[in-house]
Amino acid sequence: MHIHFIQHEEFEAPGAYLDWAVERQHTITFSRVYRYDVLPLDCTAIDLLVIMGGPQSPDSPQQAYPYYNAAAEIALITQCIHADKAVVGVCLGAQLIGQAMGATYEPSPEKEIGVFTIQLTEDGLQDGKIQHFGKFLAVGHWHNDMPGISTASQVLATSAGCPRQIVKYADLVYGFQCHMELNSEVIEPLIHSEKDLLHKSQQHKFVQAPDEIRGYDYADMNNKLFQFLDHLEAAYQQQNSI
Repeated sequence: MHIHFIQHEEFEAPGAYLDWAVERQHTITFSRVYRYDVLPLDCTAIDLLVIMGGPQSPDSPQQAYPYYNAAAEIALITQCIHADKAVVGVCLGAQLIGQAMGATYEPSPEKEIGVFTIQLTEDGLQDGKIQHFGKFLAVGHWHNDMPGISTASQVLATSAGCPRQIVKYADLVYGFQCHMELNSEVIEPLIHSEKDLLHKSQQHKFVQAPDEIRGYDYADMNNKLFQFLDHLEAAYQQQNSI
């Protein structure tokens, strides 16, 4: 498979998503938009598009982020969906997928930063790509907003702070508001990018202090993400062999 990553900021690295692609010996390309990399002209060479997070929102103006063109990303996402490519969005990426599906993103009821439990819905427990997560799973979070819901989408997981943690938009299209890619390497740049994190942890019930975030073992969460990606790859390969 060929995996293409859209990365919005240096500190929002793909972490375990990239680890999976390397371990499975897939070919990999990037559009690091914070470096003003261009997006692919079309999706012909892409098998799996992974859109990472960032401090932006789907409607952030280019004046605030001159390198960020939400409309262009949404157009590429739409093209990939129509071409039956596999598409996974993380945080902002999930919100951009929702926009491509006609579902407007919304503020999350709570800011979440750190590691908190998600709970799979009945749809999630029956979804063959994520049911191995179990009913409850501790995962990473770093967000203020959440993806929109289309008429055809299914909410597969929720949390105490956010009712839309994993959204299935189509058989090969998933939005993860949560950050299952976090590991010890990814977490440090995120901590440094968040101003007054210690103070925020004292103000918000779903924001943890830096040392608590650093001290978490992300291995189980990463392994479950690997299994999801293996299931997604198998579904994509099966669809393209028909």
